[in-house]
Amino acid sequence: MATPEAAILEHLKAHPDGIPDQELAGMIEHFSVNERANAINALLSSRRLQIFKDGEVIIYKQVKQDEAVKFKGLSSEDLLVYQIIQQSGNVGIWTKELKQKSNLPQTQISKIFKVLEGRKLIKAVKHVAQQNRKVYMLYELEPSREITGGAWYTEHEYDAEFIHVLREQCVKFILSRGRVTLDEVCDFVDNTKLSHVELGQEEVLQIVNTLVYDGEVDAHEEQMQEDE
Repeated sequence: MATPEAAILEHLKAHPDGIPDQELAGMIEHFSVNERANAINALLSSRRLQIFKDGEVIIYKQVKQDEAVKFKGLSSEDLLVYQIIQQSGNVGIWTKELKQKSNLPQTQISKIFKVLEGRKLIKAVKHVAQQNRKVYMLYELEPSREITGGAWYTEHEYDAEFIHVLREQCVKFILSRGRVTLDEVCDFVDNTKLSHVELGQEEVLQIVNTLVYDGEVDAHEEQMQEDE
């Protein structure tokens, strides 16, 4: 008969996106509650299992072998810092906030950062609003627009030239067509590859609104209704 740890890993292997807590409990109900709890704790400690929440539901997911290697030999303090950073998502966490949550001294946190960054588990990202300070997040995450400044920033600098070119091309397109919807402007921007990053409807609307405010194009109520 398979051990509780082996049984859990076998089920998780068949469900790479994770298994809800209650569903997993049903799959291994032939083991006692204590056996299941001890197995889960052992797998969490050895970094072969990760746990996260989807709303109010607890989800268990197997850690891939190549990822598990990165955690081998880490101390409990290293893992604590990693977990706190993990919880911050793609907005990251300031060093001061992490220090408060971990109750670890700054010198130790700095050393842990070096270890985790060296293993490519976390990364430091400059905040667009405070470029002399960094936030920390998991290595594989794409920073939120709150951190990077969104499409209008390149390397954390406001990209005035890019916006000028985008405005110029959009106004030419609108005037050449006479009447267009916001969706049509979005398609134009996307098809002509004017942007080095993907622009959503919200960003294109910001550009169009600046053209309206500057009197270069007019907005018509029926067009706005069409877009809605």
